[in-house]
Amino acid sequence: MSEYPWFDFDQVDFVTSDQHFSHARISELAERPFATVEEMNAELVRRWNAVVGPSDTVLHLGDLALGPIEESVGLTANLNGRRFLIPGNHDRVSPATQSKRAIERFTPLYEAAGWSILPEVIEGTRRGYRILASHYPYSGDSHGTDRHTTHRPREDDGVPLLHGHTHARDHGPHGHEFHVGVDAHDFTPIRFTVIDDWVRSLPGIETRLQAATREARTVLADVVGGETPGSDALFYMQGYNELVIVLEELLDALPHDEQHE
Repeated sequence: MSEYPWFDFDQVDFVTSDQHFSHARISELAERPFATVEEMNAELVRRWNAVVGPSDTVLHLGDLALGPIEESVGLTANLNGRRFLIPGNHDRVSPATQSKRAIERFTPLYEAAGWSILPEVIEGTRRGYRILASHYPYSGDSHGTDRHTTHRPREDDGVPLLHGHTHARDHGPHGHEFHVGVDAHDFTPIRFTVIDDWVRSLPGIETRLQAATREARTVLADVVGGETPGSDALFYMQGYNELVIVLEELLDALPHDEQHE
């Protein structure tokens, strides 16, 4: 069953993170090729709008804007597309760094600029394959010890994860992790078709339906062919409960239209 809030990745055209609009020191800290913050802001907007159209959907994995927050978040209203934001540690709507009161205060500011705020970790499927997305990788940081560990995906169990946060110059992929931050992608959102190709290239990757079918067959084989312990009723009740769980997962993995044929 789903561990995190469910999100429809099939609707997404582009993914990106870590623009850090109006962050005065980010060019120094991340070695970006911009002389001033004004130049950086203008170039980030230009590169975004050069690839993202007004009708495209963008998933942003956090650290959108810093500096004077009304001005910097307001600037992002100039970005094309329908836009979703998973909060990063520098965002004013981040549960990792902001109080509940602050989040309630700043959420309308982001919404007024065209952002829909998502949970810190989301799960869903894309072309049938299960995917996670978060600002944070499973492990690793931009410097030093891992921060905000209780706000990250809990463990790498083989599910592909899209993340930002590290400001690495390369996108990896590193195992099941793919870094989508702008520092690794010429300061431009990347098409989700790049992610599609990466996911399909992973060894042993299964669609959610394939995984649910395999699990259902395993449980059914255990119930039908297993050794019956002392209490037949208890054994079959446990088997029944396990079958209910895996069949619910199997039905949930079916495309919506197939469930109603």
